Amino acid sequence: MSKESQHGKWTLSSNTNHNPESPATPPLSVGSETRQAVQGSVLKPVKNESTQSSPFRTGKRKKVDDSISSWALSDSDEDHDNAKGQSSEQKDLPPKSATSRPKPKKVKVEERPPSPHGRTYYIDEPDDFFETSLPPVNDIYRFYLNKVTGLDKKYNTGALHIKEILSPLFGTLKESVQFNYCFDIAWMVQQYPPEFRDKPVLIVHGDKREAKARLVQQAQPYSHVSFCQAKLDIAFGTHHTKMMLLWYEEGFRVVILTSNMIRADWYQKTQGLWMSPLFPPLPKGSPETAGESPTLFKRDLLEYLGAYRALELTDWIQRIREHDLSETRVYLIGSTPGRYLGSDMERWGHLRLRKLLHDHTRPLPDEEKWPVIGQFSSIGSMGLDKTKWLQGEFQRTLTTLGKSSLRPDPPMHLVCPVKHLAFVFPAGGSLPYSIQTAQKQLWLHSFFHRWQAETTGRSHAMPHIKTYMRASPDFTQLAWFLVTSANLSKAAWGALEKNNSQVMVRSYELGVLYLPSAFNMSTFPVQKDVFPATTSSTSFPVPFDLPPNRYSSKDQPWVWNIPYTQAPDTHGNVWVPS
Repeated sequence: MSKESQHGKWTLSSNTNHNPESPATPPLSVGSETRQAVQGSVLKPVKNESTQSSPFRTGKRKKVDDSISSWALSDSDEDHDNAKGQSSEQKDLPPKSATSRPKPKKVKVEERPPSPHGRTYYIDEPDDFFETSLPPVNDIYRFYLNKVTGLDKKYNTGALHIKEILSPLFGTLKESVQFNYCFDIAWMVQQYPPEFRDKPVLIVHGDKREAKARLVQQAQPYSHVSFCQAKLDIAFGTHHTKMMLLWYEEGFRVVILTSNMIRADWYQKTQGLWMSPLFPPLPKGSPETAGESPTLFKRDLLEYLGAYRALELTDWIQRIREHDLSETRVYLIGSTPGRYLGSDMERWGHLRLRKLLHDHTRPLPDEEKWPVIGQFSSIGSMGLDKTKWLQGEFQRTLTTLGKSSLRPDPPMHLVCPVKHLAFVFPAGGSLPYSIQTAQKQLWLHSFFHRWQAETTGRSHAMPHIKTYMRASPDFTQLAWFLVTSANLSKAAWGALEKNNSQVMVRSYELGVLYLPSAFNMSTFPVQKDVFPATTSSTSFPVPFDLPPNRYSSKDQPWVWNIPYTQAPDTHGNVWVPS
């Protein structure tokens, strides 16, 4: 069966090229039931002789050396297309020697705890992966990309790895909270430096029932890890927020990011984050209004945490009240599940973004020529045509500039990776755009533009980052910039209901909005050469190339649940979903 449009044709294959004799890899279910697992690329696996069974492995399978397996988990925002499913690429096993046996090698369990995501989660990064210096702490925007292995060293200079974020160089850690969607707890614990590895960690997640039990079981070896389950009362919602709260002896820090707490997200993908300054403690006896920023970041962060209605976060809410967040220059934009009426409609989701753009930006000359750009890793159901949610609601938000009554219809560029782009297929498991959804909204593909990131050296690093912005006609200036966990979906951003009298939001999301007025600027100049990073630049480091290139008539978006066997990726992999 095939589906054809001006942007190429999809073919649903019966998978005749798949070898049924290949050893089968059993399903691996981790975290939320909506997640999909795909096999990651294998690089220099660490030998591990442990035979400890994992609660994540189910069903019968042929005996396969676990050292060839690794998993990259994905997050899906499709409103109604979150069916279960896994896929894996099979590799031929090398013949076993009948005469030689390798000597068993003892592995210290405390150094390499078993990971449910495969032993390749303990692959060591290249020797030069951490050689670059930490980013400048006085950086004006405090926006960073994650390090990516295999790049020229200059493209990681000024980028961050999780081990650097948790480094003692940023503070003497006392406790932390990890908000996220996917977790590999054994891997996460190893990212903390040894001196902080037993400090209390609270995990905020959205898993339920069996997925929750599996997550808790992962943490059994770690008595310092505790849990807070986010309430998800509306169907198809997820806890998609990605944030760290770090409490130090010296103060407090917030990190808002796009990476899951799994190894693959910190190693092979394009990711982004905002790291706050170190917030110092307030003097004892300070009023409740003390320590607020011009962007009201403290108020909004406390409101977001309060929306969880969780006792586990009570102490953290109080700690934030006791710190000075006045140096913050970004605005917080969150989503929390619920149906909101009246003034509450502007607290969350895209209506929150619309409110901030209305209150804190100004109309621009020829603003109808300033394109809106959205870049994301997942797409939900948009409706039968562009006039429904995409242009009827979301584009109206993205085109808001000040109190102008004009409703311009500028170009909209949606940056979405093309099928057979040069990143390896296994990384495409984090781009969960299904054939079922894609076939219902072929009209959407006329907005699609290619992912290309030569400016940051990341054209081949699968983009899991999510960014939205308004650019000048010549793409040299930005009216605003947003980095967030929110993909292109109604579940993430909210959708109006009941004749626009209320808004429904399904998921938890979090991001930060950069507005020029908070930096005493009229617009942000776009930085031409993002790397190596410098302390003095006032230009904004957009993570991909501008202007983005429109899809050709033969381009197709990456669709993750159909096979690609006729045209392998640049590493020779084919993609055969199970």
